[in-house]
Amino acid sequence: MSAVDLLIAAGVALLAGGINSIAGGGSLILFPTLVALGLGTVPANVTNSIAQWPGYVGGVLGFRREYEGQRGRLVRFSVVAVLGGSAGSVLLLTTPSQAFDTLVPILVLVASLLLAAQPLVTKRLRTTEDGRTRDPVWLYVALFVATVYGGYFGGALGVILVGVLGLGLGRLKLANAMKSAISLTTATVTVVVFGIFGPVSWLYVAVCAPASLLGGFLGAKVATRIPSTPLRVLIVVFGVSVAVYLFFRG
Repeated sequence: MSAVDLLIAAGVALLAGGINSIAGGGSLILFPTLVALGLGTVPANVTNSIAQWPGYVGGVLGFRREYEGQRGRLVRFSVVAVLGGSAGSVLLLTTPSQAFDTLVPILVLVASLLLAAQPLVTKRLRTTEDGRTRDPVWLYVALFVATVYGGYFGGALGVILVGVLGLGLGRLKLANAMKSAISLTTATVTVVVFGIFGPVSWLYVAVCAPASLLGGFLGAKVATRIPSTPLRVLIVVFGVSVAVYLFFRG
């Protein structure tokens, strides 16, 4: 790999980190870039997962105000993400990818449609007697499935998470912040598993990881300043675009 290759990878990682914080789907930019620069698909996948981990850290730091009063929910969601991310990482290293890859465009499209429908179903969310919104059981099941996918491939995981969380929590900005925390937990699991057992290109990680950190932090700052309706439209359009791309890529 040349210095130009490393520079290109770092620039794309910066953009991917920002996209992950704002809407999710940054992996779909960095992953094909690494393949185009000469890595095989599996090495590109595991390198992409590790390189983008700092970007999720930046995103969480940028959303820190949104996490006030959410400690219990963060702990519960993180446990689900550890279990799902572990399962997905093991699947990637032990099974063929064809069957799961077939489901990826469908998952992204469904998540985007869920987010589009979120305002219509928010009123139907169950509440406890004191008026606090309860997290429905299906939300934890959906998060487990999403984080299994995140451990396996991770492309557009943020789109899936923000769609599911937007429907389950009824607050888009909180869903976007929780998306970053869950993505960070899932990515941490993949860093451990892939770092020990995966074919990682550490030189690309060395240049992409700092760029991803900066992009994630800057992207989170942008996301917290976007009103809910434009943010929802942006994420839905982005998610549908990603799904179309994945359908044709497959």
